[in-house]
Amino acid sequence: MDSTALPVSAPAAAKLVKRNFLEALKSNDFGKLKAILIQRQIDVDTVFEVEDQNMVLASYKQGYWLPSYKLKSSWATGLHLSVLFGHVECLLVLLDHNATINCRPNGKTPLHVACEMANLDCVKILCDHGAKLNSYSLSGHTALHFCTTPSSILCAKQLVWRGANVNMKTNNQDEETPLHTAAHFGLSELVAFYVEHGAVVDSVNAHMETPLAIATYWALRFKEQEYSPEHHLVCRMLLDYHAEVNARDDDFKSPLHKAAWNCDHVLMHMMLEAGAEANLMDINGCAAIQYVLKVTSVRPAAQPEICYQLLLNHGAARIYPPQFHKVIQACHSCPKAIEVVVNAYEHIKWNVKWKRAIPDDDLERYWDFYHSLFTVCSNSPRTLMHLSRCAIRRTLHNRCHRVIPLLSLPLLLKKYLLLEPEGIIY
Repeated sequence: MDSTALPVSAPAAAKLVKRNFLEALKSNDFGKLKAILIQRQIDVDTVFEVEDQNMVLASYKQGYWLPSYKLKSSWATGLHLSVLFGHVECLLVLLDHNATINCRPNGKTPLHVACEMANLDCVKILCDHGAKLNSYSLSGHTALHFCTTPSSILCAKQLVWRGANVNMKTNNQDEETPLHTAAHFGLSELVAFYVEHGAVVDSVNAHMETPLAIATYWALRFKEQEYSPEHHLVCRMLLDYHAEVNARDDDFKSPLHKAAWNCDHVLMHMMLEAGAEANLMDINGCAAIQYVLKVTSVRPAAQPEICYQLLLNHGAARIYPPQFHKVIQACHSCPKAIEVVVNAYEHIKWNVKWKRAIPDDDLERYWDFYHSLFTVCSNSPRTLMHLSRCAIRRTLHNRCHRVIPLLSLPLLLKKYLLLEPEGIIY
């Protein structure tokens, strides 16, 4: 018995073509893709809704309301998908059929996606076909701002060589340059490249932060509580490029404040040696030493005693004596830090607040140290040796770090003058 095929409706036929088009894109079947386009069965700029778990295809404007759940799909054209999958052959076919190269159905152009995917071949092809190098995504970022990984450095270089604006700020509430972005992600090679190609070292974002301040802040990986050597290198490079070490943000915080907030003694040393002023105060009247004090108890990877030592040897003002119990509250599990700060005074007398600030288990664990602390900080004066140390330090003031190492004294005595902790106070 003969069967007669039922006619396919126009909407069903269009849906089938669209599905075949998408499958050709995903499988990089550029021959099939070309055949579909030659037959003009579908618009080359057709927009698809596709899975986008990592939000590579989407970009939203800051301040817009979004659902509380994570969006799992985005809109994209064939160009976006070719770049996403790294299918160069499909990309070329689409461009040969005059696909709109700067289309952004979900906030990003194909060039933005290519940079985020770190696909250098796609970047080159898009640039060759007239992609706008400085166009903004809906969130206000240029293609350079999407170069945030080591693998995307070559993409950024390609864009700059072709004329991308290395000082173009984001068109959003942050107003950051590509140099800020490279500093944020610890990309030292990209920092050097941007500066060599005209990036302003002390450019400021909307919060008056320089790239040096950004790199300093992000040098602490907060989740892991680890310090980033890559960000340390970026800071070293920026200082070598004559970045202003005492630049202040809109809260009057300097990079030294941010390093102190992280309890990052490596960066604190770097900045103090580069001329950072130890006593600069923020909008709330806090100097760097107060920042270290605030975070000592929540920076498990830090060595706070070195932070205090550095600041005091560079002329930082000491903690107001009646508030010394706050030092013990912050540092009760780090006796070396307490020792450094105590030895910066000619004499300081303990009071009942000190003992209340020490948990019983820490008092027991570090009994030898705390016994020496309360013995020395009583009514009797400190030793003549300690008073001599204080007299020398008072004379040298903020030159201690520079002059004491040059003195003709035994190494142990130099360390003593520089407040090197010994584990006990006498």
